[in-house]
Amino acid sequence: MSAQITVTIAGSERQVPEQTTAADLFEGDRAVLVARVNGELRDLAHVVADGDVVEPVTAQEQDGLDVLRHSAAHVLAQAVQEVNPKAKLGIGPPVRDGFYYDFDVDEAFTPEDLKALEKVMQRIVNEGQTFVRREVSDEAAAVELADEPYKIELIGLKGGAAGDAAEGADVEVGGAQLTIYDNVKRDGSRAWGDLCRGPHVPTTKVLGNAFKLMRSGGAYWRGSEKNPQLQRVYGTAWATKDELKAYLDRLAEAEKRDHRKIGAEQDLFSFPDELGSGLPVFHPKGGVIKREMEDYVRLRHIEEGFEYVGTPHISKEQLFHTSGHLPYYAEGMFAPFDVDGTDYRLKAMNCPMHNLIYRSRGRSYRELPLRLFEFGHVYRNEKSGVVHGLTRVRGFAQDDSHSYVTAEQAPGEIKHLLDFVLSLLRDFGMDDYYLELSTRETEGDKKDKFIGSDDQWELATEVLRDVATESGLELVMDPGGAAYYGPKISVQARDAIGRTWQMSTIQYDFNQPERFGLEYQAADGSRQQPVMIHSAKFGSIERFLGVLVEHYAGAFPPWLSPVQVLAVPVAEEYSEYLHDVAKQLRRKGIRVEIDDSDDRFPKKIRNASKSRVPFTLIAGEEDRSAGAVSFRYRNGEQKNGVPIADAIAEVVAAVEARTQV
Repeated sequence: MSAQITVTIAGSERQVPEQTTAADLFEGDRAVLVARVNGELRDLAHVVADGDVVEPVTAQEQDGLDVLRHSAAHVLAQAVQEVNPKAKLGIGPPVRDGFYYDFDVDEAFTPEDLKALEKVMQRIVNEGQTFVRREVSDEAAAVELADEPYKIELIGLKGGAAGDAAEGADVEVGGAQLTIYDNVKRDGSRAWGDLCRGPHVPTTKVLGNAFKLMRSGGAYWRGSEKNPQLQRVYGTAWATKDELKAYLDRLAEAEKRDHRKIGAEQDLFSFPDELGSGLPVFHPKGGVIKREMEDYVRLRHIEEGFEYVGTPHISKEQLFHTSGHLPYYAEGMFAPFDVDGTDYRLKAMNCPMHNLIYRSRGRSYRELPLRLFEFGHVYRNEKSGVVHGLTRVRGFAQDDSHSYVTAEQAPGEIKHLLDFVLSLLRDFGMDDYYLELSTRETEGDKKDKFIGSDDQWELATEVLRDVATESGLELVMDPGGAAYYGPKISVQARDAIGRTWQMSTIQYDFNQPERFGLEYQAADGSRQQPVMIHSAKFGSIERFLGVLVEHYAGAFPPWLSPVQVLAVPVAEEYSEYLHDVAKQLRRKGIRVEIDDSDDRFPKKIRNASKSRVPFTLIAGEEDRSAGAVSFRYRNGEQKNGVPIADAIAEVVAAVEARTQV
């Protein structure tokens, strides 16, 4: 009888023989892909030890789904080298909603290539090849991978220092044990292998037919333009075919809602090449939406106790050294330019200038909270690869505000700001959200990108955590995601098709008040340092607008719609009648257009439907004779013979109620 050991599974101790594997513990449960042993993910072939705490991991949690996708990436790489043995391997990590793998190949992949690779992958999957982990020495790895220059570089044996791995690399370096995963056929022969830290699913069979190659494109090795450009193949993988189909359906719906496409169709905005990447211009109809957003949030800030200020677009560079943005945020700022022998910068943030307003005269505790707000236009040197429509731009307007408070006032002010943010999102039709708390990196990690003492960070984080918890909303932690000067709460909002967008942020800053020497006179006559709380409700007006376009698929609620009413005469002779109705609507502040084109009436109705205008008012002989109009709503419903006064009242009520129709 073999010796027994004790392991803990799902909170219960269990006696098992020595050499028991994680697979033995969960035998018969095909949903289990890997095991979490003492907090670390391990293959199911891992042999457990006495005292281990073991948990099953399925594709229903992100860790399990990531492992499944990483295994799919390896199957892709195997398929590529089977089709093209000269292809050299880069890295192949899981990413959000899928995976990718980088290859050095002579020619770029075509859509036809991807279809062919999918077929090879499916054959590999159907063969039920096993992922087998094998430990190797650095020297053995160097011999085995002699034809794989990028793998050699990653482990520090050729061209680069040890530990200098690319982000997302699937190999640990810098003294860690190297491992190779072999794909082994059922007859025991080795089909393929890759240097990888793992873990992987037990066999390729797990992937089933729930994967798909999506696209390919160029990607610089290790993200540097100084390195060779590789070909990156993106794919997606899910636990079931139904989940894959649902994902592809979501993508198709997202494509229909693409704000760049709708923006062009509805003549809202454009991105002229003459201006440069990431610099949008708003056309008259887009300007209407932008103005409505600005008017709304300006009024709301005043109602919430903020005072409107204004600051310039440029500043002497020294200001951003004082604030700490240089060097901590230097890469995100545009290069300096000379003015009369002094270096200036385009501003990337408004807070340093607001600090100068606070410091312009003495302050008393009686003035606090002091709340400053502006539409500050800022400029950020985003990399070309991440610039995307309105949702990632280089020049944008922030509804930026800063609250200066005593330390005792900070929790109440943060709650006030969070309530403000959530009410704003609800008014814009986004009422599905959760909170994310971004903190300094955890103990043992590098902290050189942050300013301030441990005590300051702990206090600031505790204040934000308490307010977030009291809100009753779901709270997700984001270790290491804080700004260099303090932790932050961000509101993560889900749109109409379930995608998550980071919207508003609230940041606790104990550093800038110290760096700028900000003070207030306390009740006892002493000089005290205020706490500074940053908040942006839209974040960026441009980005928020882009999200709204996709959330509503261009069918804006009446109060935001650039054209609230489109009047369509049945024939030319009824045009004058509708022009009179339009005048009455305009006197009520309603935005109206009249289709006086030469198009036939059926085409005008089709055009009205495509425009996604909330209300279409139609008039023919019966309507004119009765002093009425006919309503055609955006959903296709129609209501005939509505008296003009009632029609105007209905439109005005819908606009004032800020509801969707």
